Amino acid sequence: MLPLLLLPALALAQPANDAELYTRACAACHGDDGRGRPQREVGFETPLPDFTDCEFASREPDPDWYAVVHEGGPVRAFDRMMPAFGAKLGEEEIFSILRHVRTFCVNDAWPRGEFNLPRPLFTEKAFPEDEIVVTVLADTDGGGGTETEFLYEKRFGPRGMIEVAVPVEHGGGAGGGFDLGDLALGYKHTVHHDLRRGSIFSLGAEAVLMRTEGDDGSDDRVTVFEPYAAYGHLLPGDAFLQFQALGEIAVDGDAGDKAELRMTIGRIWTEGEFGRAWTPMLEVLAERGLASGASVEVDLAPQVQVSLNTRQHILLNAGVRFPLDDDENRGVQAIVYLLWDWFDGGFLDGW
Repeated sequence: MLPLLLLPALALAQPANDAELYTRACAACHGDDGRGRPQREVGFETPLPDFTDCEFASREPDPDWYAVVHEGGPVRAFDRMMPAFGAKLGEEEIFSILRHVRTFCVNDAWPRGEFNLPRPLFTEKAFPEDEIVVTVLADTDGGGGTETEFLYEKRFGPRGMIEVAVPVEHGGGAGGGFDLGDLALGYKHTVHHDLRRGSIFSLGAEAVLMRTEGDDGSDDRVTVFEPYAAYGHLLPGDAFLQFQALGEIAVDGDAGDKAELRMTIGRIWTEGEFGRAWTPMLEVLAERGLASGASVEVDLAPQVQVSLNTRQHILLNAGVRFPLDDDENRGVQAIVYLLWDWFDGGFLDGW
C-alpha cells in the first residue's frame, strides 16, 4: 500500500491503556497474543492476520492501519468482516491500539512501512520492496525511439532486496527493430532506519551488461559496476526527501566512468481522508564523467504518481525529463511506469 507519511504526535506518546483498549476492541477476533483466534472461536472463515509476523506487520504505515480500523476492511478492499470502529473509537484511542499492535513484532530490524516512500522515476528508494515495475521511456525529438524496462524486485529478510532489470529498446520508425538494452542485476541492503528521526539509509550495487558500439560498428557489451547509497527522510505535512549517490565504473572496456547524484522532493495528497493518493514529485539529476575536465550535466524530472485501485498497491507515475543545458545529445524524454506491489495482493485484487 502507498504510505501516508507522518505519524501524528499523539501516536508517539505512550498512554497506559494501550493493551486494555486492544483487549476490549480487538482481542475477540485477533487474540490476546495478536496471532488471530481460530475459526471455531470467531465463527467465520476469513483468515485473520498474524501481527507477530514481522514480514507482514512491518510493511504498512500506521495511517493505512488507521484507515482500516476507522472505516472497516472495505476501505482498502479487504473483507467486510473487519468492522468499522470510527463511530466507537476516537483518533487517540485507535492510535493507542495500533501502538499495542506494533509490540507484537519483536524484531526491530524490519523497517516500518512509513519508509516505503513513493517511487520516483529515477532515484532509487532506500526501502526494500516486493514490486514489479514496467517503465516506458520515449524520446520526444522526433526519432520515435522508446525503451521499455521490466523490473522485478524481491525482498529477502528484514533489510535485503534483489532486483533484475530487463530493458527492451525500439529504434522507432517503420523499420525500427527491437534490442535488449542494459541488463542489470542488483542488491540493496538497509543499513539504518529510525522512525522517530524519520530517516532510512541503504547501500546497494548493480552489475550492468551495458550496450556499446564496437570498433566495427557492431553492438558490444561491457560490464559496468554501479555502487550506490540511498537515503529517505520524512518531512512534516506528508512531504519527503529522497537522495541517491552512485557511480558507474566499467569493469572491462571503456563505458565512460561517471558519478551521479539524484535528489527528489515530493508530497502526498489524498482524496478525502482515506481516498486515492496523488504524489507530485520533482527530481534533480546531476552527473559528471570521472575524466579530467568533464562537465556536469543537470536534468529536471517533474512527475506525478497516483494510486489506481482501492488497496493502493497498483500505482501509475508519469513525467518528463529535460536537460537544463543546450546539449543536443540529450533531448526531452517522456516517462511513465506502472507499479505492482505484489506482496499486497494480485494485480486484479483490491479494485
